[in-house]
Amino acid sequence: MAAYSVAQAKAQLSGLLSAVESGEEVIITRRGVAIATLSPITKPKAAIDWARIKSFQRKSAKTLGNSKIELAGLVRKMRDE
Repeated sequence: MAAYSVAQAKAQLSGLLSAVESGEEVIITRRGVAIATLSPITKPKAAIDWARIKSFQRKSAKTLGNSKIELAGLVRKMRDE
């Protein structure tokens, strides 16, 4: 990981962005102290299935037997145990 002062980063910004695009991380320093990191943006591995998320039912959860407990109550019970 290479480190550049603010002045160097300003002068070489295009080159630093090219390095970041190729997967490198770059540290920007001010008076020798790291203040920022330039790093590539990672893309999600799979597309988000919004239809599946919207159809997910969160109203209640089944517990032992046939009884149902509201999800908030279930979380409180688990937290308190």
